[in-house]
Amino acid sequence: MKQISISDIQRNLHKLEEFDIVEIIDKKRDRVKGYFLDQKYLFFVRELIEKKKDDLEHHDRLAGSLHQYADEKQRMKESDAWQKHIMEKYKS
Repeated sequence: MKQISISDIQRNLHKLEEFDIVEIIDKKRDRVKGYFLDQKYLFFVRELIEKKKDDLEHHDRLAGSLHQYADEKQRMKESDAWQKHIMEKYKS
């Protein structure tokens, strides 16, 4: 995968046209800032975003619906152990 710095993008934006995937780096801080993906990957990215969103909504529905049945004394003593147990039990 090709790496390109932020300042290089600012000076030579046309360089992005040569690649499908580019890792954007901050050379001063030696950190990856993100990735440039060609538009042909848009469908795959949106699909991943939707899957992640569905997984989070599923998690919230389970945790919220089971929360009312938890024994408050046990829940406080065990922190979130019961949530982890329920999520493992009902994970699809």
